[in-house]
Order: sequence, then C-alpha cells, then structure tokens
Amino acid sequence: MTVVETVILLVALVLVSNLVNHYFKTIPVSLIQIFLGALMAILFSLKIDLDSSWFLLLFIAPLLYNDGRKFPKDELWKLKGAIVNNAIILVFITILVGGYLIYLVIPSLPLPVGFALAAILAPTDPVAVHSISRQVKLPDNILHLVSGESLINDASGLIGFKYALAVAVTGYFSFSQALGDFIYMSSVGLVAGVFLIYVVIFIIEWLVVKGFNDVIFNTVLQVSVPFIVYLLTEKYLHASGVIAVVVAGVFFSSKRVSFNSVQPEINLVSERMWEIIVYLLNGTMFTILGVELPVATMGTIKNERISTFNAIFLVFVVWFILLAIRVIWTYCYQLFGHEKGENSFRSRFKIAMLSGLSGVRGAITMAAALTIPVHTLSGADFPERALVLFIAAGVIILSMVMAIITLPVIAGHTLELETRGGAVIVDEADDDSEETHLINLNQAKLYILKSAVRSLEEQRRMDNQLAVYHLILEYQYMIKSIENDERGEAEALAATTDEIKLRKVAIEGQLRELQRLFRTNQIHKKSFLKSKKNLLSQMKNVDHAARIRQNWLFPTVGQSMRKTMRAVSLWNGVRQDENYGVEMRFIERTLAKSAIKALSEYLKKPSVNEKSFNREVIYHLIIGYRNIIEKQKSGDVLGKKEYQEQVRKLRFKSVSAQRLSLQYLVEQGYINHQNAIKLQQYINHEESVILRSSGLSNSSR
Repeated sequence: MTVVETVILLVALVLVSNLVNHYFKTIPVSLIQIFLGALMAILFSLKIDLDSSWFLLLFIAPLLYNDGRKFPKDELWKLKGAIVNNAIILVFITILVGGYLIYLVIPSLPLPVGFALAAILAPTDPVAVHSISRQVKLPDNILHLVSGESLINDASGLIGFKYALAVAVTGYFSFSQALGDFIYMSSVGLVAGVFLIYVVIFIIEWLVVKGFNDVIFNTVLQVSVPFIVYLLTEKYLHASGVIAVVVAGVFFSSKRVSFNSVQPEINLVSERMWEIIVYLLNGTMFTILGVELPVATMGTIKNERISTFNAIFLVFVVWFILLAIRVIWTYCYQLFGHEKGENSFRSRFKIAMLSGLSGVRGAITMAAALTIPVHTLSGADFPERALVLFIAAGVIILSMVMAIITLPVIAGHTLELETRGGAVIVDEADDDSEETHLINLNQAKLYILKSAVRSLEEQRRMDNQLAVYHLILEYQYMIKSIENDERGEAEALAATTDEIKLRKVAIEGQLRELQRLFRTNQIHKKSFLKSKKNLLSQMKNVDHAARIRQNWLFPTVGQSMRKTMRAVSLWNGVRQDENYGVEMRFIERTLAKSAIKALSEYLKKPSVNEKSFNREVIYHLIIGYRNIIEKQKSGDVLGKKEYQEQVRKLRFKSVSAQRLSLQYLVEQGYINHQNAIKLQQYINHEESVILRSSGLSNSSR
C-alpha cells in the first residue's frame, strides 16, 4: 500500500471511530481507534514503516504546541508550584523509581530500557486528567496539582526518554555529560521557543499594521509555527525542540490577544484549523498503535524468554507500579499541603486514588513508543523492543479501561472519559453544567443576542423603524434557532403548538380585514383575489405543519411569509399598473396591522391565558408584521444610501451592546474562560463582516 493510500485509510478510520463513539459515548474514542487499526492490520496485513525523526516532528511538535497554546495564561502563574511538582519532579521520580522496579520485575530488560519505558509512560493525557478531575470535584490544591502536569509533563518525560534511549542504543552514560546536556538543551530550547515565537508575533503584528489580512496566508503561517520552531531548535541548535514548542505555544497564547481583536476572522479560521489538526493527528496516532499492536503481539508471542500470559501479566504489573507512584505522591502532597487533621485518612486516600486512576496514558506515550529504533548503534537488535511496545500499548489501553470501570465506583457517579483527540469538538461549557451559577454557551449566546435586540429597540425612531425591525428580525431567527436546540422535546412541541395557534389567529384576522376592505370598496377585485389566495396558502401551510407537528414549522411559516413579501416586491418592481402596485402595498400594510390587532385581542380574552404562550413566539410574530408594515410604508427604500447607512450604524450599536453584555457575564462569573473566548470570537467575526460589507458598499459607489 502506498503512502497516499495509507494516509487516506488512516483518516477514514479516524472518521469511522468518531462516528462509532457518537453512539457509544462510554467507550473512549482512542480505544475504538486502536481496535480499528488492529482490525485492519489483521484482516489486510496493513503495515506502516515509521521513521522516528519525522514522527516526532509531525505528531509531537504540533500536539505539544497546541497544549501550550490552549493553556490559560491566567492560571500559569497560579500553577507554577503544581507544574514543578507534578510535571517535573513526579515525572523524574516515575522514571527513576518506576524504571528500576520495571527492571526488577522484567530481568530480561536492561536498566536503561526500563528507564526509557517508564519515561514514555510517565506523561498522562492532559485532557483526560483535567476532564476527570473537574467531574469528580477535587479540592482546589489537588485540581491544580493534576492540572499543572498537563503543560510540561510531556516535555520532561520525553527528555528523560531521549537520554534513557541514548544509553540503551549506545551503551554509554556519563552523569556529568548528561547533566550538562540537559541544562543546555532545556535552557536553549526555552530561549529558542521564546525568541522564535516573538519573531512570529512581530511578523503577524507587522502584517496587521500593513493591512495584510489574508485569512489563508495568516492561518497557514500560524499552523506552521510548531514545525518551524521544532526543526530550527533540534536541527541547528541541537536543543530540546519539545520544550521550545511548548514555550512557544504558551507565549503565543499570552500575546495573541493584541492582534485577535483586529483579526477576528483569521482567529476563527485558525482555531478551527487547529481543532482539525489535533483531531486527525491524535486519532491517527492511536490508529497506528492499533496497526502496530499485532506486530508487537506476534513479537511477544515468538519471544522464547517470556510467555504471552506473562507479558499480559507484566502489563498489569507495570500499570500498578505507575498507579502506586502517582497515588503515594498525591497522598503525600495532601498530607503536607493541608493543615493537620483537616482531612481523614480515608478522604485523602480516596482523592489520591482518583488522581492516580485519572492518569490515563495517551497520544504522547504512543508517539514516543513508536520512535524506539529497531537496532542499536552496534547493529544489534534493540533489546526487547517488541515487549516494550507491547507493554506501552497495553498500559495505554489498560489505563483507559480501568478509569472507565473504577472511577465511577470511587466517585459515586458516572464519568465521561475524554482524551485529547476526542475532546476538541466538545463544548467545554458542559463541564460546568453542574455549577448553579454558570450558564452554558447557548444560554450565554441567547443573553447576548437578546441584549442586541433590546439595544435596537432603544435606538428605534420614526425615521429608522424599517432598519430596526429588519435587524431585530435577523436576530430573532438566530434566537429561535438556538432556543430550539436548547429546548427539550416537550418544550419544543409546546412552542410549535403556540406558533400554529397564534399564526392561525393572525391569518384569520387578516382574512376578516381583507373581506372588509373589499366590501367597503377600498380595494379592487383583482387585488382582493390575489391577496386572498396568498392568505389561504399561508393557512394551508400552517394546517399542514399542525398535522405533522415538527420543529421545522418555524422555517416553513417563515418561508411562506418571505415568499409573500418577495411576491409583493416583484409586483412593485414590475409596475405594469402603478395603481395596482400602490394598492397591493396598502393591502399588505393594512393586513399586517390587522394581524397584530387580532393577536392582541385574542391574548386579552378572559378565556386565554397569555402567560401560557411562549413570549419569544409572540414577539417574533409581531416583529415580522411590523417589518412588513414599515417595508410597505417606505416603498423602494432598501437600495437607498440613507437606509444602508442606518443599518450599518445600528449593526455597530448592536455589536457594542453584545460586548457590554459579554463583559457583564464575565465579571459576574456566569461563563467560564473558554466560552468567553468563543463568544468574543463570535462578536469579533460579526464586526468584521460589517466592516467588510461597508467597505464593499463604499467601493462600489
């Protein structure tokens, strides 16, 4: 199979795995990807030749850069102690203690290889650890402990793995040289990451000043950063590219605010691009693990020095060693971090077990394991490579399975296990849904859109009513769409029933008014018949929607209204009979007024409980009819410069209102950091669209 065919197959398997995960949410998508990869290897003898250098560049560099880029800068200083504790000290304790214990239980494994295996198993999947720690409501200091490791533990684990692997390959080790190399690689990697990312930020800001806002160019530039930083640091400075990309990601995250506000569209596109990249890279790595699993299994089965059952047993032993180290570390952290006697032994041990079991191994472990060379420097086979790969893959799978089985028992409720690749499309607002003072992303967006509507109502004057109602109607369609997503089935059905009932009341009122106009000779027969036909067609659509009772009633009725308005506009545009056109505008305006009057009289009836109706449905209907009234009253004003200028100014005022409402939500603590960023991007994007449309209209004059 060619490289292109292999890539296409891997991407297809990633898509299939996420489709399966959509219906079986309790199974982590990573496990599904491993299974599909193994299935392809067994059924079609799929093999993938891996080169460690490009594998590190292609997979590890962008994933670690994205981890640093996503890390909240406000928490960075707060978690400095946790980062040093968990991400550096704990990782090296795991390498030294865990590696030595692995060497003791597997005598055929050389000590450097034991250290290397412990090093690649030390880093945990940051998304899995953090998502579990939030769901089980760990104490703040423990939450900071398990969160702090998500940024640096990959880098420290990979550095330890690199040294241990070098000793295993060359057979030579010098402590002084290793210490000097470590200091050089770490410090130079840190400086290189800072310097290179500042160069990139300078280029982006310079382009902004020069007005070069090409979305594709800027997106490709930002996506290329981790590859450039890693290559330059590793190849030309011979320092740690891993540290360089992590530091570059952190500094980019802290500085990008300066140009995000003037590049909202670029920021939105680049964020979506990063989600796609992480989605594909993480999924591809686990699929490759599945492909390599049969190879490792066959190598272990053929190994005469150890039986297959012993190899499986060793997977459990190695996993238990890592669990024990993590549990003991967390327990001791609590012991010295709390006041004496504040927590009981049982409480501390439960938290330590939750922290230990949440240490799910993920993509970085897989990437590092697959870079182990086949031969040493002397040309001999790498000692127990198949067994090391088998244990690494086994611990990844076992850590996920044990987390799924044991964490709900200890925590006392069901937990959803997320991993890096499976979490990029998940709305993080859901994680905070249990907090009574927090609202989710849709609720926050509804609040912001309704604030925009209120600001437009406040800006309404006699000379701009058409522009105001036009914009309010736009926002109302967005509000209704979000509310439909938020409603449950029963609530959605109730809203549909309200829409049907009120729409029929309005149309019946219009029919009565039309009959009155014709009876009193205010309109001609031709206009009467045409208008009556349109109203009966609308009533037919409403009756059809009432029989089917589906949520798509709203667009169906909306489409009917828009068709009527387009027909009126067409009649006005043809102007074959000027009197006929004027009369049709008069009819539309009068009928819209009668619809509002009919709705008002119906809701005021003693037998009708107005509060039982959905207020948004009532408001949307009235605004729709008011928009028709103003449109027919104003005539052909839509193309005039004055009207376009009114719309432009009102749009800017509505954006300002949205910004103020977002600021209120943030200051009051009603939304989390991630949702605040998403809403800011949404508002910035709307503003950029307004600016672009204004620029196009000005250039066309």
